[in-house]
Amino acid sequence: MRFQMTPRGFLPGLLLLLTCLMVMVVAASAQGDDALPMEGIEALITGQEGDSDSLLHQVYERRGFEPAWNDEATLAVFIDALSSLADDGLDPADYATGILQEEYWQVQATGTALQRARFDVNATRTFLLALRHLQRGKVDPFAIYERWEVPIAEVTLDPMMVSNAIDTRQFAQAFADARPAYSPYERLRSALAKYRRIQALGGWPTLPPRDQSLRPGETHEDILLLRQRLAMIGETMLSPTDAPDMLPTRYDEALAAAVRRFQERHLLQADGIVGPRTRAALNVPVEARIDQIRANLERARWLLHDLPDTFVLVDIAGYQLSYFRPDGQIWRTRIVVGQPYRQTPSLRSEITHVTVNPTWTIPPTILRQDVLPHVRRDPGYLARHRIQVLDGSGYRLDPFSIDWTRPGNVILRQAAGPGNALGQVVIRFPNQHLVYLHDTPAQALFAQEQRAFSSGCIRVQQVLELVQHLFDDTGTDQHLASLIATGQTRNVPLSRTVPLILSYWTAQADEAGFVTFRPDIYQRDAPLLAALDRPFFLRDER
Repeated sequence: MRFQMTPRGFLPGLLLLLTCLMVMVVAASAQGDDALPMEGIEALITGQEGDSDSLLHQVYERRGFEPAWNDEATLAVFIDALSSLADDGLDPADYATGILQEEYWQVQATGTALQRARFDVNATRTFLLALRHLQRGKVDPFAIYERWEVPIAEVTLDPMMVSNAIDTRQFAQAFADARPAYSPYERLRSALAKYRRIQALGGWPTLPPRDQSLRPGETHEDILLLRQRLAMIGETMLSPTDAPDMLPTRYDEALAAAVRRFQERHLLQADGIVGPRTRAALNVPVEARIDQIRANLERARWLLHDLPDTFVLVDIAGYQLSYFRPDGQIWRTRIVVGQPYRQTPSLRSEITHVTVNPTWTIPPTILRQDVLPHVRRDPGYLARHRIQVLDGSGYRLDPFSIDWTRPGNVILRQAAGPGNALGQVVIRFPNQHLVYLHDTPAQALFAQEQRAFSSGCIRVQQVLELVQHLFDDTGTDQHLASLIATGQTRNVPLSRTVPLILSYWTAQADEAGFVTFRPDIYQRDAPLLAALDRPFFLRDER
């Protein structure tokens, strides 16, 4: 087209040119808006890196890159399902529940095609995030615990399931499927709901300070508060409504039994006497107990996946070992774990062999901090404890020839036999901390309720019985008592390795709904709760 630039034809020609250009621009814009829902979604997610975006791409690929969030009703069901994540100890605000609906209305009313595509992708990304948090946890334990070494299993989500859940609005079912499929997790969820109901009622009464302990048989006004406190967590037969003949301010046997149960669940001496430690446990606010449950729900999301049928579980904060045997039986015993400044690590390994009649090579930290101060005061300490002094090549040295203020690279090794710190047997498994399960001559420590006394290794009560179970269940043709009777130090490999998990739980719930709260001996709850409460932002720019 050619325009003649004459005075007479200039103005009409210019108007015609401008009109053509405007039509072309509007048409191109309309064409781009109409084409963007499919092409825009694909463009938004193609080429983005990371597992999250890879799964996101797979979800939309199975949809032919069609939008997923096409109506307000689907979004409303989704927001309702996200709100229910509070029952798992998660914060629904991490998933933009407060702004999703408003954003949807805005992009539907005035948004461009690009904005609508971006909203669709972000809503799907939010769904995937919630599924991941339920399946493997929100917090990365490697980021908050310097010594954490338990591998966290990869997230396993089916892209077709995710897409179908959106189309059928089955968000609640998708969340249920993502949760750990083990009863301890569901019990903790139920416990969280229970304690939040108590919180909504204003919490439980607090027992006032008192110089004297409350003892069975006494009569005191505080006993009425004690009854109310225990009744709120589910103890029955503690109020006049349950037992009309009861004197509410008298410390009777039914109340004493309830106190003993409370003490057992809090790793206190179960004597029925409400002394300072029991009173302190009773007065912990319900909000703190809720946080404790939330922290352990997160630990469950880290660990309660793909557990083997047969394994040994060391519950560090609960001072208990459980052996889940091939026949379905669970063998349990008490343990002693590391002191707060020599913590027993959380780890996952395989029991490979057992050492019978072990010697004990004293680790450098124990040598430096515990043994050398004794030796410097009295070199005869070594002989009394049957400890040999060796050089780096294994040759014996005369302890009286050594300057114990500067002993150099000597090795101290305690001989097998009576008094050996490892007892009669050691259960070994590969780990970088050089810890193991073992016998101990200090059997009296198992009688205490809280047992953080070791230097990091795990002392096991009735460990000889455990070892024989391991021999029998793995087809290892050995009789432990006969091996011990020889007096010889010997490594006995298991015919099959046995999985081992060392884990740290400060709260667990039983089938009746009662929660065992353990002291946080290693102070691991606080950093976990801080990370769990930290806002999580996963929003693309609008």
